[in-house]
Amino acid sequence: MSKIIVKDKEISVPGETLAIGMDTLPGAGTYREGERIVANRLGLVMIDGRTIKLIPLSGRYIPKTGDTIICKVIDVGFNGWRLDTNSAYSAMMSLKDATSEFIARGANLTQYYDLGDYIVCKIVNVTSQKLIDVSMKGPGLRKLKGGRVIEVDPNKVPRIIGKQGSMVIMIKDATKCSITVGQNGLIWIDGEPMNELLAIQTIRKIEKESHLSGLTDKIKEFLEKKK
Repeated sequence: MSKIIVKDKEISVPGETLAIGMDTLPGAGTYREGERIVANRLGLVMIDGRTIKLIPLSGRYIPKTGDTIICKVIDVGFNGWRLDTNSAYSAMMSLKDATSEFIARGANLTQYYDLGDYIVCKIVNVTSQKLIDVSMKGPGLRKLKGGRVIEVDPNKVPRIIGKQGSMVIMIKDATKCSITVGQNGLIWIDGEPMNELLAIQTIRKIEKESHLSGLTDKIKEFLEKKK
């Protein structure tokens, strides 16, 4: 019979025993030591069915295949664009991954994406040397126009999005802003200036209080007061 010692959304420290027994499975940020599941980093406990895992409370974004991220164009070459991924590694976007249009050899690529442009793209490959390829082909992937981009701790992104997108939908409904959250910790917000400000205040509050229980109710109350 397994016994989970910690509570969901509790903060755990490295070396702490989280559960005892073989019925509970170790997830990200944990490891098994005999019958015990132990934390291997500082993080927020997440109990998902039989699995127990830790969400790190801080740290840089680590690119993973399949992630949808917001990137800034930092270089335009002859055969593609180099992008800042808000991590220790930049990404490359080739012509074939950038658009379905035919691009003639020697064309001016800045007419598609110029220096300083922000785009929503998907990571399609990460090599062992951390060479990253991204694509603009897929639903919701696009160049961002207008609005503003803010940076949050990438580890807080799951809390900002919420289960099935519940938290970010609540912010969108309350502020009437268009919001896109990148898994790399960059968030694009576009709306009326005062509404953008409220959206940012709300996101900062979630980021600051992400370890607290009952966060959804707290944010709902915060938005109702502000409105």
